[in-house]
Amino acid sequence: MGINRGFSFESFQRWRRSFEIGFWPVLFVVNTVFNAIISVMDHPNFPAWQPWVWESSSAIVMLALVPALIAASRRWPIRFETWQNNLPRHLAFSVAFSVIHVGGMVALRKLAYAVVGQHYDDGLWWSHFGYEYLKDVRTYFWMLAGIGLYRLWVMRFQGEARLLAEPDVGPPLESVEQPERFLVRKLGKEFLLAAREIEWLQASGNYVNLHVRGRDYPLRATMAGIEARLDTQRFVRVHRSYVANLDFLVEIEPLDTGDARLLMRDGVKIPCSRRYRAALRERFGQPAAV
Repeated sequence: MGINRGFSFESFQRWRRSFEIGFWPVLFVVNTVFNAIISVMDHPNFPAWQPWVWESSSAIVMLALVPALIAASRRWPIRFETWQNNLPRHLAFSVAFSVIHVGGMVALRKLAYAVVGQHYDDGLWWSHFGYEYLKDVRTYFWMLAGIGLYRLWVMRFQGEARLLAEPDVGPPLESVEQPERFLVRKLGKEFLLAAREIEWLQASGNYVNLHVRGRDYPLRATMAGIEARLDTQRFVRVHRSYVANLDFLVEIEPLDTGDARLLMRDGVKIPCSRRYRAALRERFGQPAAV
């Protein structure tokens, strides 16, 4: 069965951010509705509003914790070469995750009950935290796995860049320390990307995105590490998170703050911080104080 040609990664990119933000509220709303209905059926002697409060309070706090979980997944990715170091970190973080979740939902339940003039008995929730943690740690790692699978899917369609390795036999045909090309793997295929075609680079967690003709190819590296391996005659650091290719720079727009915006050839603007602006102007033969 072939790939549906009606779908393109470029079209997905236009609404990717909206999808990534909107997915979580939709997921938790649907999950809350189903859980609340089941909880109402399981507790026929309770007023119907109470199970809805129980389930919605849990979902609200869990949803608020999603950004922290996403940040943790970026900081401590679980891969074959990193899982031994990062799995214990996630286990430790999951404890804090569960404490905040349980404490937060109990506080919301107390507030909801107080609004209707009743008292919510938490039964000293910390005394049975182990039970709550077993549920939360399962949810934590399911969410972590979902985030990881989504990123793998994105990389499969987007393409992931890698540095060329030295050959097993004989000297390399080109410099490995200052690569002229990068290897990109996409949809099971490989192709070479010339370094000079990279318009700019942007740091993103444990990756550096190589921007080429409207596409971003993530490279597993640090900005400082890859910057040291680029041609300094062509590439220049312009921001803590950006390196620009001067061949694609069209205009420097100064800002009142002392920073600047760089207009690239394709019309995209990237930031230039005050720290790097003077050095950039000197590259074009202009006084740094101007």
